Amino acid sequence: MKVIDVYKQYLSGECVYNEVERKAVVVTLTATSDSGNIMYEVGISFFPHRDEEDFGISYDAYASKEIFNEKGRRSKKRDALMLEQVKEVADALAEEMNGVIYWDKPLRDAVYG
Repeated sequence: MKVIDVYKQYLSGECVYNEVERKAVVVTLTATSDSGNIMYEVGISFFPHRDEEDFGISYDAYASKEIFNEKGRRSKKRDALMLEQVKEVADALAEEMNGVIYWDKPLRDAVYG
């Protein structure tokens, strides 16, 4: 099984989860390939971000959604199609957690794998 973070970015956000205020979120698009099958998943994890150096992820405020799972393999074209869905899916996941992602307030540059 091969797992690759196609996209990962730390952004400002707001969420209260397990009675803890979260001020940031990490958003990922992960590709998993195994036995001729490719699966893409969008994940979000809100974390406290108490100061500019605090990037300690607390995995209790995590949600994810599988957006693609079929026979085939990873390609640049498929990655681009899945990246188009990240914001919409991540926003929906955040809303389910009563949170919000501030896409215009990145904490670090996006990383593409």
